[in-house]
Amino acid sequence: MSDTPPDALLLDLSGVLYQGTRALPGAQDALRRLRDAGLPARFVTNTSRRSHAQLLDDLRQRGFRIDPDELFTAPRAAHDWLKARGFRPWCLIHPDLRDDFSDLPGDDPDAVLIGDAGDDFTYANLDRAFRLLHDGAELVAMGVNRHFQLDDGLHLDAGPFVRALEYAAHRTATVTGKPARAFFDQAVDSLGLPADRVMMIGDDAASDVQGALDAGLQGCLVKTGKYRPGDEDGIRGTFWLEADIGGAVARVLGGGLDRG
Repeated sequence: MSDTPPDALLLDLSGVLYQGTRALPGAQDALRRLRDAGLPARFVTNTSRRSHAQLLDDLRQRGFRIDPDELFTAPRAAHDWLKARGFRPWCLIHPDLRDDFSDLPGDDPDAVLIGDAGDDFTYANLDRAFRLLHDGAELVAMGVNRHFQLDDGLHLDAGPFVRALEYAAHRTATVTGKPARAFFDQAVDSLGLPADRVMMIGDDAASDVQGALDAGLQGCLVKTGKYRPGDEDGIRGTFWLEADIGGAVARVLGGGLDRG
């Protein structure tokens, strides 16, 4: 990757801009600096416990003002993918997302959609998903993240359950969120720029940074959120490593920070 600063950014939400109910230190100022500099940004997330409208409200409550068209979510990508192909999904998703998928037919399911279902990841529900998949249904996952960070520490995300179903049913999931190239392409296309002029800033080495690099973007891993020392060792390719979103934005805008 060139040392030339990118012309636009993709920003992860949880773990980069905020964690739990609070904005991360310096994140609000970093976003203001981006806006003042006129650098375009898109906000991309695999969060599948919150609807599009809830995420916008979460951002507002934490002091971030973004346009609805700037927000790209894995649940919305999953909805559009299923609808475009005429699938009838059985949805193992968080209750807060059910209304967002209520327009899709669910009778005689020919697809299984997996998001972060939280307490609904019961044996009975996973067994039903397995049986549908074994009978030929398509497996669709909003993401395959291993875990996410809250104020009290790390928690299981949907990825381990997706992998278990893949193993049990001998199926491979179609992933609609990060690290799927199509998800990155959608956000990049909205910017009207080549992928190599856009940088993804995230706290997940695999879904955020490796996914972005594989899709032809630049990548920056920040040491906040779910980041743990050594996460960067598994990334293939050249990327930035910064302490937080403030450091990443300072470097993008010419702050002269050293390579991580």
